[in-house]
Amino acid sequence: MSETSPRLRAELEGIPTYKPGKPAAAGGPVAYKLSSNENPYPPLPGVMQSVTSAAASFNRYPDMACTELTAELAERFGVPQAHVATGTGSVGVAQQLLQATSGPGDEVIYAWRSFEAYPIITRISGATPVQVPLTAGDVHDLDAMAAAITDRTRLVFVCNPNNPTGTVVRRAELERFLDRVPGDVLVVLDEAYREFIRDADVPDGVELYRDRPNVCVLRTFSKAYGLAGLRVGFAIAHEPVAAALRKTAVPFGVSQLAQDAAVASLRAEDELLGRVGALVGERTRVVDTLRSQGWTVPETQANFVWLRLGERTVDFAAACEQAGVVVRPFAGEGVRVTIGEVGANDIFLKVAEGHRG
Repeated sequence: MSETSPRLRAELEGIPTYKPGKPAAAGGPVAYKLSSNENPYPPLPGVMQSVTSAAASFNRYPDMACTELTAELAERFGVPQAHVATGTGSVGVAQQLLQATSGPGDEVIYAWRSFEAYPIITRISGATPVQVPLTAGDVHDLDAMAAAITDRTRLVFVCNPNNPTGTVVRRAELERFLDRVPGDVLVVLDEAYREFIRDADVPDGVELYRDRPNVCVLRTFSKAYGLAGLRVGFAIAHEPVAAALRKTAVPFGVSQLAQDAAVASLRAEDELLGRVGALVGERTRVVDTLRSQGWTVPETQANFVWLRLGERTVDFAAACEQAGVVVRPFAGEGVRVTIGEVGANDIFLKVAEGHRG
């Protein structure tokens, strides 16, 4: 028997595995999971009914074209159906975008710290990550990102609101940035947390894309719509980009359960967004309480808060877990804490009260 191993791509060397938020341990002291930015509410009855109905036929392949969902999204956002592409969550669509645009010798720009999947999927594609530090206020430095563009740049991610800091870039600065980006460089506005924004000066990426062929908008049903476990996201982009996304999609990747649940969620949007409003109210309470405790908290427009703790990060996360909530630590930098149930938020705030300063 040969002792040699199959040859794997050199690009995979050193690529970290994506780390999901730590779950609450079954039977353990942890009562709440605040580590994955999930919606804490259970599925709406109508959405659950759609999934239950679809489950009766999961011996069949799903609609590969996501026909009904695509039509529903096109109507909801006022765009041509040819401008809509679906995938396995917005991160799945982001990976398709890299497959369509970037390979060895190409560069992909994003802020850092930002969504931790960006460096992983960039390196899997064989492209070179170009990380541009956030400002001192934990916001995208769009001027520095524009200056980082070279003739090798193929794609730029702008995460708005930014994960994990929750900060946003506003209309004037974002439009000024887009005006500076060459037309052959794709700008991906990752708006996974769009529904939680209450700052009227933060633009809707769908409005920006309409007259900009090099802008693509990413959205997901995982956060506000509460379908994280079903894996369905989508992009809105001009036809050449959307068509490329359909070419790079995994065949039958979005299950029929996910498609039907997403359609039902769009049709129940008023009720779902009412839940989002309640979470935004909790977000305000949590931020106000943290600031009253003496914490410096960046303004967040997402469903989480960011505490920059530096070397205290891991200890703080451990204290939260001991108290009954799991948060998301980024060692040496800070913790991201999802806005969850009132009881979960209260536990977190109690820990924060004991660790301020």
